[in-house]
Amino acid sequence: MTSDYILALDQGTTSSRAILFDGSGHPAGVAQKEFKQIYPRPGWVEHDPEEIWSSQLNAAHEVLRQAAVGAHQIRAIGITNQRETTVIWDRSTGRPIYNAIVWQCRRTAEECDRLRAAGLAPVVQASTGLVIDAYFSGTKVKWLLDNVPGARDLAREGKLAFGTVDSWLIWNLTGGQKHVTDYSNASRTMLFNIGTGEWDDQLLGALDVPRNLLPEVAPSSAVIGETASALFGRAIPIAGIAGDQQAALFGQACTGSGMSKNTYGTGCFMLLNTGSDRVNSRSNLLTTIAWKLGDEPLQYALEGSVFIAGAAIQWLRDGLKIIASAGETQAMAESVSDNGGVYFVPAFVGLGAPYWDQYARGTIIGLTRGSGREHIARAALESIAYQTYDVLTAMGDDSGIQLSELRVDGGAANNDFLMQFQANVLGIPVVRPANTETTSAGAAFLAGLAVGFWPNAAELGALWKREKTFEPKMSKSERESLIEGWRRAVERSRSWVIAQ
Repeated sequence: MTSDYILALDQGTTSSRAILFDGSGHPAGVAQKEFKQIYPRPGWVEHDPEEIWSSQLNAAHEVLRQAAVGAHQIRAIGITNQRETTVIWDRSTGRPIYNAIVWQCRRTAEECDRLRAAGLAPVVQASTGLVIDAYFSGTKVKWLLDNVPGARDLAREGKLAFGTVDSWLIWNLTGGQKHVTDYSNASRTMLFNIGTGEWDDQLLGALDVPRNLLPEVAPSSAVIGETASALFGRAIPIAGIAGDQQAALFGQACTGSGMSKNTYGTGCFMLLNTGSDRVNSRSNLLTTIAWKLGDEPLQYALEGSVFIAGAAIQWLRDGLKIIASAGETQAMAESVSDNGGVYFVPAFVGLGAPYWDQYARGTIIGLTRGSGREHIARAALESIAYQTYDVLTAMGDDSGIQLSELRVDGGAANNDFLMQFQANVLGIPVVRPANTETTSAGAAFLAGLAVGFWPNAAELGALWKREKTFEPKMSKSERESLIEGWRRAVERSRSWVIAQ
């Protein structure tokens, strides 16, 4: 082992984190800074880009200070980020022209309807592997250009830059020297052809997005630049970039075709590695770029995106105020023998895969006088497992691959009740790794590979260790009955906004 480290910057939806990884792949220090969530209107979600940057930089400085690690010991920086969140800034001043529009934001739902009505859904899927949805960056870019005074003229003159959060961080880290994204993040914009690996002119035209607004697309594992010396006292190579879910897939050592992971964070995201084969979904899943290692071919994945998972537990705490902390939910769920017939569909911002209903809304159904906060807490946890079941079923239908196990990570993966219920509903083992910092680990591994900190992906695979395996313990009849209840609840949540 050496005294050198890789620094992972993990910029998430609710906080910015910085994690140091040593040569054995273990976290040697963690710092975290939360930042403000902005809700200007129902269904709209924004972040302050300047606060994203300051919170991320502060977290990086704090983890170095806490671990007593000098900048000279950092071999490289890897970046992973909340995907699809959209920032446009002025190239000369470096100042954003508006708040970041967050991946959860539904303000462009009507624009998506227009694109579908224009017959662009098959074009979008064929080129980008995505469905038309307000989730992705493309319509957010159009909204900013259309609604910020003067933005479209400035964009046409080449004076503005668009980026997902990785690009925004890299711009600031390099002192405005690099306007770059990687293939995994580019594949989430609804503007990028995942077959050719180029920006798609037809879709740029359909959304009236000038090409000079776009970042350069670089490999996920390669040295793409250096930090400005003033930030850390020396220039540090930036050598890894991946969207958070692709980074988690890499961090879970799911580097072979047919391997899958599920991340339980703000949302819930399941990815199945399909190697160099692009599998087109027939079940409303997404085909996405997993990563590109240096000069190697593009690697692909099937993805199911659940918009609200851990965020439902946050709502119990901050909205309903029936819990003081997320950790309480395990004991509450275990204090009742079952859900009491209560189902919770957390469609606060619509439903993601496999439904893609942007007009669905949150629903709690099956309440009786005997229902208590314990039943609601249990139903919230169960909803995460049911949504994962929906995605995994669709994934098997598309790929023909039936998983032998599911690797899990993210904050809610530490909830033993949820993991056991997940195994019960899926009917396969659920495996939690010893290191659940898989998203940041993936960013660190990608950066470390690029600078020779680790020699190859095979050695990284040997660093992955399982902590606990949850075996299914539910009868088929009980599983089917619960799933049928879930499906009935989902149907009652759908198209709610239109129904009003």
